[in-house]
Amino acid sequence: MDTNQFQTDRLISNAGISELNEMQQTAIGSFPSSSGIILSSPTGSGKTLAFLLMMLKVMPARQKNTYCVVITPTRELALQITDVFQRLKTGLKITACYGGHKREIEENNLIEPPAVVVGTPGRLGDHIKRGNIKTESVRMVILDEFDKSLEMGFLEEMQFIFAALPEIQYKLLISATPVNNIPGFVGMADPKVLNFTHATEPALGIHKVSCDAVEKELRLFQLLCTIGNRKTIVFANQKDTVAKLSSFLKENGITTVSYHGSMEQKDREVSISKFRNGSIPFLITTDLASRGLDVSNIRFIIHYDFPDTEQVYIHRNGRTARMEASGEAIIFTTGKLLPDYLGEEIPEFRIDTNATVPDKTEWGTLFFSAGKKDKINKMDIAGFLMQKAGLKREDTGLIEIKDFYSFAAVRRSKMNYIIGLGKEQKIKNKKLKIAAAK
Repeated sequence: MDTNQFQTDRLISNAGISELNEMQQTAIGSFPSSSGIILSSPTGSGKTLAFLLMMLKVMPARQKNTYCVVITPTRELALQITDVFQRLKTGLKITACYGGHKREIEENNLIEPPAVVVGTPGRLGDHIKRGNIKTESVRMVILDEFDKSLEMGFLEEMQFIFAALPEIQYKLLISATPVNNIPGFVGMADPKVLNFTHATEPALGIHKVSCDAVEKELRLFQLLCTIGNRKTIVFANQKDTVAKLSSFLKENGITTVSYHGSMEQKDREVSISKFRNGSIPFLITTDLASRGLDVSNIRFIIHYDFPDTEQVYIHRNGRTARMEASGEAIIFTTGKLLPDYLGEEIPEFRIDTNATVPDKTEWGTLFFSAGKKDKINKMDIAGFLMQKAGLKREDTGLIEIKDFYSFAAVRRSKMNYIIGLGKEQKIKNKKLKIAAAK
């Protein structure tokens, strides 16, 4: 199957997968026979790749102006979509626009119109008002996790964006849960609905931890000691609880990373990088991390505070048991009745109260004070670590390149040597600050 001047087989190979799953095949095959499609599929099932391949079926390979606008509720999801698109190696330009990112940088990126603009509703609307995004060439709009955008109060911004796109031919609405109501401003009279939310049963085990409210923190500590250094997300409903739990666990010898909306963007990126590359296996977060967080091999989801709705519960659990992997959701109860949608009696998780604090992982995270805007790429960092620092391939882990800085996972035993070496070294003739990521 060929996309419009793009070879689908090559795109799939570039994405790092051998074949499309059933949902992806069906979605791509259904487009563009219908100009309006609603796609619902569980988190982790590959929706991002699906809608990007759908887009590339109709986008000219030599697109010179902005063809598609992707609207997403969070910066993390915008960056994930950007990353997946870039891995396809289409030769087309994509630009991400979101709050917390310098508008001047985005304006410069928009001077030469990208084929795809992805961003949060507020920032996209702002660029359209300023004339930075040329809307007359846009033929396709994709609303990713659009229900979350509505929950977050972006209705007016999305209405404005749709009204500012006069030549739309294709509309895609993407969600991880079934869609009951379509906002009127979308203008979908008779869309094709593709619902894969119940296509497969996730390999998700569910247990509970019963305790009194006064002992919740202690029970969480004991639980983390029991499960050891396996990637775990602990969800709390308030950022103050995130800070309190992080402090309590640190005082008792367990290092965690935090993630919530009041953190600076750089601090959030440091936290996710350490969690993603395995330097720190425990992430304490609000529901900000329940969508758009692209981290593989998450084994446990802990509902320290139970979510308000079934939809939030589904999205939290969607961080684990992705695709063919298995995972475990653990619910903290403090005498409250659990909602009916949890079904049958949930078994108790057996906590080993004698378990000790898990050792630190073998990985640490280095910070490099240069990134994409300095023309630094992953091969430059890897080359420095292996050629100049003398590391073997197995001593290096995940490398992530941001706009103005980068992160690299290395064996913890090599950290001090590399930091000391970096003070006298350059990458691409640029002297860098190399330090432990904080």
